[in-house]
Amino acid sequence: MSDARTPRRRRWIPVVVLALGLYVIARAANTSQGASTPPPTAAPASPSTITPTPTAGSSSPSVPAPSRSEVIPSPYDPADYASQVRSRARQTGVSARLLMAILYNEAYKPHVPSLERAWQKYKPDAAFGVANMHRATFDEVKKGRDFANRRWEELPDDRDLAIEAEAWYLHDLAADLPATWSAPYTEDELLALGYNTGADNMLAFARGVSPGSQARSYLDKLRANWAKAERAVDED
Repeated sequence: MSDARTPRRRRWIPVVVLALGLYVIARAANTSQGASTPPPTAAPASPSTITPTPTAGSSSPSVPAPSRSEVIPSPYDPADYASQVRSRARQTGVSARLLMAILYNEAYKPHVPSLERAWQKYKPDAAFGVANMHRATFDEVKKGRDFANRRWEELPDDRDLAIEAEAWYLHDLAADLPATWSAPYTEDELLALGYNTGADNMLAFARGVSPGSQARSYLDKLRANWAKAERAVDED
C-alpha cells in the first residue's frame, strides 16, 4: 500500500529464487546426512493459512523436504474470500466492491506466508497479508477494535484478519474526508488512493493536487478491477 513499489513483480524474483535455493539445499542435506534434530514447530496457524509448515515427527529418520506449495506460490484469487469481504464491509460501513477491488490491486505478489516472511527479512518495511498492510498502519487501525490483541505478524496466515484490518482502515480514511471536494474523483476512488498513499495524500488529492505516476497507476488498476470485484461480491 505504499506509493513507491515498482517494479513490484521483479522485486519478488529474489525471494522466489531464495526459496528455491533453500529447497535444493534442504533436499541435498536430507539425502546425504539425514536430520539430527527436528525443526522448531511453528505457532498454530489460522484456518485460512494457505500452506502450513510441515514439522518432523520425533521417530522420523529424516526431516521432510519443504512441500512444493511452500516453494512455489499457490494460486490466489481474492474472489474466494467474497463472504469475508461482504461481512467486513457490513461491519465497517464501507463498500464491499471497494474492499474487493483493493484486494485485486494488492494481488500483484504471491501471498504465501513463508515467502512473505522471507521477503520481510530482505526488506524489513515490507507489508504483510493479502491487503498488503504495513506494521505501523495495522498497529494504529487495531486500536479499540475487536482485534486489538492481534499482531501484525499474524496477517500472512489469517486472511480474514487482513480483510478486517483493510476494512477498518478504509472506514477511518472515510472519516477524514471532507463533505465535498473539488477533485474529479468518487469517494471510493479517493479512499483507494488514501489506502495506497496515506491519509495526507488523499486529502491533497481531494483538494485538487495531481497524483504522481504510481498513484495514477493504482487508480487505473482499481478502475480496471471494478467489474470483476462487483461480480465477486454480488450475492445473486
